[in-house]
Amino acid sequence: MNNFTFYIPTDIRFGRNQIQCLPEELAKYGRKVLLVYGGGSIKRNGIYDKVYELLKDFQVFELSGIEPNPKLTSVEKGAEICKKEGIEVILAVGGGSVIDASKHIACSACYEGEPWDLVLDRSKVKKALPIAVVLTICATGSEMNSGAVISNEKTCEKLEINTPLLYPRLSICDPTYLYTLPDSQTAAGTADIISHIFEQYFQKNDEAFVTDRISEALLKTCFKYGPVAMKDPCNYEARSNLMWTSTLALNHLITVGKGGAWSVHPIEHELSAFYDITHGVGLAILTPAWMKYVLCDETVDRFAMYGKNVWNIDCDDRYEAADKAIEKTKDFFVSLGLPEKLSEVGITEEKFKEMAEEAVRTSGIKTRAYYPLDVEDVVKIFEMCR
Repeated sequence: MNNFTFYIPTDIRFGRNQIQCLPEELAKYGRKVLLVYGGGSIKRNGIYDKVYELLKDFQVFELSGIEPNPKLTSVEKGAEICKKEGIEVILAVGGGSVIDASKHIACSACYEGEPWDLVLDRSKVKKALPIAVVLTICATGSEMNSGAVISNEKTCEKLEINTPLLYPRLSICDPTYLYTLPDSQTAAGTADIISHIFEQYFQKNDEAFVTDRISEALLKTCFKYGPVAMKDPCNYEARSNLMWTSTLALNHLITVGKGGAWSVHPIEHELSAFYDITHGVGLAILTPAWMKYVLCDETVDRFAMYGKNVWNIDCDDRYEAADKAIEKTKDFFVSLGLPEKLSEVGITEEKFKEMAEEAVRTSGIKTRAYYPLDVEDVVKIFEMCR
C-alpha cells in the first residue's frame, strides 16, 4: 500500500431529525449566516421553513439559485454578500452543487482578488469561512471532503479547488430529505456515486486489499438500493444506505493506500462545462465506453475481479468475465432510465476534439491515470458514445 494521511474534521450528524442541532452548532461560529441553496425544492419540502424556525435568533442572509453545475458568477455574488454583511458562517442546504459553491464562496470571501484565482492557484487560499451543510441530495460526497468543482462560463472550464480549509465543519445527513427527489436526480446521483468508487477502484495499486473490498461493498450497495429508491422513494433503508455510501465514496476512505489521476470525471467535466448537462448523466454515458476502451491485457484482471466480486460472475475466461461485468454496468445505468448515448442529450461530435484537449490539459489523465489517455484516445471514447 502507498503511504497516506487520513484526516477528516467534519462532524457528521446522520439520521432522522438531526437538523435540531443546527442552532447550537452554528452558534459556535457566529450568528451572521449566509444561507445558500438552489431552486425552490427546499421550500416545497419544508426544509427552508425548518431552517428559519431553528435560526430565529440568527441574522440570515440568502443566496439562492445555485446551478446544477455551479457557476463562477454565483460564487462571486456569494463572496460579495459575505464581505458586505460580515458573514460569519455559511450554511449550504442542498446537494453537491450547493455545497461546492459554498466552499468556493467561503474562501473567496477571505480573499481580495478574483475568486477564479483560487481555482487556478490553490496556494492562494489562506483562510475560509466555516461551512455547515444540510444535505438534500446524495451524489457528490462533498459533505465530507475538501474539494469543490466550479464552472467558469466565460472560459468553458470546469475545475476543482481543493484545500483542507474547505472541509465542512458540520454536515447533517437526514435520509428522509431524499424522499421528494425526482427519479432523474436519484438516478444521476447513484451514477455519480458509482463513478466516484470506480475512479478509486480502478487504479494501478493492487496491494490495498482492504480498500478494494470496501469499494466493492459500496458498489454492491448502489446496485442493490438504487433501484429500490427509484421504485419506493420513501424507503428509509434504501435512502439511508445510499446516502452513507455517497459520503464514504468520496471522503478519502477508499483512496487510502492507492492513488493516481481519475479518468472518466475529467472527460465528463468537459461535457458539462460545454453543454451544461447533468454530471451523473454524463458519467453514466461515458463509463461503459471508457471501460471497453481501456480493457486490455494490462487491465483485464481488475475488470474480471470487479465482475466476480461485485456481480458474482463465475467465469474462467478473464475477458469474458470482464465483458460481462461491463455489460452489466451499462445495463444497470439504463435500468435507472439514464441515457446511453450523447445524442440523447443533444451532444454531437462538433466539439469532441476541443473537449478532449481540455480534458487532457486540465488533468493527469495522460500520465497518472489507471490507463493513460491522450487526446486521440478521449476523442475515440466520445465517438463510442455518439
